[in-house]
Order: sequence, then structure tokens, then C-alpha cells
Amino acid sequence: MYVAVKGGEAAIENAHAWLAEERRGDKSVAELSVAQIREQLALAVNRVMAEGSLYDPDLAALAIKQARGDLIEAIFLIRAYRTTLPRFGVSEPIDTGAMDCDRRISATFKDLPGGQVLGPTFDYTHRLLDFKLAADGEVPAAPVRDTSPAPVPHVAEFLNDEGLMEEAPHDDTPPPDLTREPLEMPADRALRLQALTRSDEGFTLGLAYSTQRGYARNHAFVGELRIGAVPVEMDIPELGFSVEIGEITVTECETVNQFQGSKTEPPQFTRGYGLVFGQTERKAISMALVDRALRWQELGEDFVGAPAQDAEFVLYHADNIQATGFLEHIKLPHYVDFQSELELVRKLRREAMQNTMQEAAE
Repeated sequence: MYVAVKGGEAAIENAHAWLAEERRGDKSVAELSVAQIREQLALAVNRVMAEGSLYDPDLAALAIKQARGDLIEAIFLIRAYRTTLPRFGVSEPIDTGAMDCDRRISATFKDLPGGQVLGPTFDYTHRLLDFKLAADGEVPAAPVRDTSPAPVPHVAEFLNDEGLMEEAPHDDTPPPDLTREPLEMPADRALRLQALTRSDEGFTLGLAYSTQRGYARNHAFVGELRIGAVPVEMDIPELGFSVEIGEITVTECETVNQFQGSKTEPPQFTRGYGLVFGQTERKAISMALVDRALRWQELGEDFVGAPAQDAEFVLYHADNIQATGFLEHIKLPHYVDFQSELELVRKLRREAMQNTMQEAAE
């Protein structure tokens, strides 16, 4: 038990000590290691890396442990740590066409080069509690994968060959870096995609769901969803060419959306795009749907007032760290502000009572 004491500093130190005790939990239960979190809570680790804008599974697992499983707090820790890191350079754009796919599915074409690869997914599982896990039962061995699969083309290329898919715009202008510069409106697509990658998964999912329910007229097919490892290359000026410096796992989603045409564009299929660190497919699909909804202006579509079409609403409210900071600050002391409002309400009540009494006397 902790005894309440007067004085802010001592109270805060006691709160920190109590937090550390609560984080550890019952000491008769083995402590959860960072390695266990990294390997067995991988989807939580992936979300923290994606929304924290730092690809480091060990640090993400450490943040989850420190935050007692509060993923938004863990994301906050990762972003704060990220600001202390030096920047050595900029990598080349990753080539997702060269991805070593663990999972690759399409809802638009059944038979496609490279085939459908279901991979590790909850899609076909029964949503029933597996009590074998509580009993620490053995898990079945996964099938042996081909260790050197050939790169598989993107599904959108099939529609490109027929001229049915909008051409992807090519712009060599370096995009602004949202991790180093504040968000400014209007935001071009490159900046919007950065913001959506870092956005809160639940918020983005809700917006994406709203587009499917008719708010934005955004009927989408998953052209392709792929998850796998891609090499990261960096140009070395002293060498005069790029070298591979590592490998990261990403989830990429490209949606195919019907488009009736406009004054500036012919009828064709249009794209929505999502790319996120790790296996984070719900986020990548949501991101692609919201990305497409935000493109209404460049495609010459009508603005129907849908939340997912409003770039300022989406981008200024999607960041869970900003939202958390503004939300949780109201639990901190606001004694002076409240006292001023309290005096104002008392004054208004006195004046109202005096007016009532004066009217009654008349």
C-alpha cells in the first residue's frame, strides 16, 4: 500500500513506483520477456512499428512491455525515442514487386501468375476460444515453404495491359517528411498516405467502413493484398551505386474502384493504396479505402459531404498520439481555469435570480 503524501514530486515518484509494481504483476508468474512479446505478439508489435514510424521489432516489443500492453502508449514511446535518432541518409524506394510473399491474395482474379497464397491468416479460422493454448499445447508444424520463390507481378498490371486502369502518376519530386515537418493543408497524396500510414488503426477502420456503407460512393474490390519481405537499398555516394542495407516486412494493399468518368477523366478503374510495416492487413485495406475516398477532387468527382472525403477532418484527427495528448491533458490540474468558470457561473446565476425577483416585484 502506498501512503498519500502532500507535494507533487513525491506523489509522482510514488505513482511511478506503483506503476512499476502493477506492470510486473504477480511475481509468482514468470515475467514476460521482450523476446516473447516480439515473437508471440507480433501483430501488436507490427502496429506499434507502423504507427510509431520506426521499424524495430525489439524496441516495439520493449515499448509494449513498458506500456503494460497499452498500444497507443507504446506508440508514443517509440515516436519519442525516434526523435533522438540521427539520420544518416534516405533509402531508395522499395520495390514491392520483388517481395518474397508470405501472403498474397486477390479478390478480383482467381487464377493469376504466382497463385493465391493464403499464408498465416485468421480469415478461415472459427472464432472459438482454443483452450489448447491455455494448456500450452503443441502447435502443428507449418508446411515447408519454397525458399527462393520468384517475384510475382502486381494484379493491377493485368488491367493496365487493357488500358482499363488509371495510369499511376509519376512524380520525382521528393515528398515532404511528416516525421520531421508538421502537417500542412492542402496535402498532396504523398503526404496523405504518410499520415494514413501513421494513423490510428481503429479510426481509419471506422472511416473505411463508412465508405463501404455509402458515405463517399466508394465501392472497392481488393485487387491485391500482399505481405512479405522486401529489401531496403541505400545509395552510397562513395561507391556510386546502391547497396542492400537490410530487409523489412510490409503489407501492401491496392484496391480497384469502379469509376464512371468525369469531365476530365474517362470511365476506368481507379486505385486506392495502402502500405504499412509488418503484417497489418486490416490497416492496409482501411488505408487504401480512405486514400481512394480522399482522391475525389483530383478525379473530378462530386463532394458528397462524407467524412472520409474531407482531408482536413481525416488527417487532423487520424493521429492517435495527437488525439491522446489533447484528450488526456484534461485530467491534469486545471484549477485556475475551473475557478474562473465557477465564478462566472455564480455571477450569471446571481444576475438571473435578481432579474427574476425584480420581474416578480413588478
